[in-house]
Amino acid sequence: MSELDILAIGAHPDDVEIGAAGSLLLAVKQGKRVGILDLTYAELSSNGTVERRQAEAAEADKRLGIAVRYNFGLPDRGLERVRDEAISRVVDLIRQTRPRVVLAPYWQDRHPDHESVSRIVREAVFSAGIRLFTAERSLPAYRPSQLLYYFINTTATPNVVVDVTPVYAQKMEVLRSYRSQFEKEEGSVSTPLNNGYLELVEYRERLFGQQAGVMYAEGFVSAAPYVLTSL
Repeated sequence: MSELDILAIGAHPDDVEIGAAGSLLLAVKQGKRVGILDLTYAELSSNGTVERRQAEAAEADKRLGIAVRYNFGLPDRGLERVRDEAISRVVDLIRQTRPRVVLAPYWQDRHPDHESVSRIVREAVFSAGIRLFTAERSLPAYRPSQLLYYFINTTATPNVVVDVTPVYAQKMEVLRSYRSQFEKEEGSVSTPLNNGYLELVEYRERLFGQQAGVMYAEGFVSAAPYVLTSL
């Protein structure tokens, strides 16, 4: 399994794209190897079958240009029941792919699965660096240098922002890959996602951009100090 520069982790297909698609697009353009991990197939979603969501994720992958996408197939709305398994499997993937940066959902969100994944990834990033921590496979310990939290439904004050202005139109195209989630179709259920959600995402990233002096920015929270080699 090839190593990655960035491993972005979410509960469901579209989580990572909502919070970080622009940053991933920029990373790919810079020649970095990017991977996405979805912990579940979102089988309990109000709209869209598992098969359709997977097809939409594949379309999003092509638009992003990422190297690989994984799905652990863990139970949607049941991540706390399999928490230890989830941590162990994420540890294995981190040790296999050795990413420099891991992205996870911000720890406060209206969707409990997003909060669960945030906790699972935090535990896994820490445990992956412990030599005697035993996961499913026997792999050398490795700890990413940076864990950053991206926003899905929550807006908080970021301490890291990425200027995604040059690729913002592309980010919106990536998100529109998930038509079952963001568009109202015949027979679909009304949800927060298909009632102006993409406009809210754009508003948030315009706000972050304004605060940073650019047009659009994606915001992240670093739990540890973000180290620069120079000013």
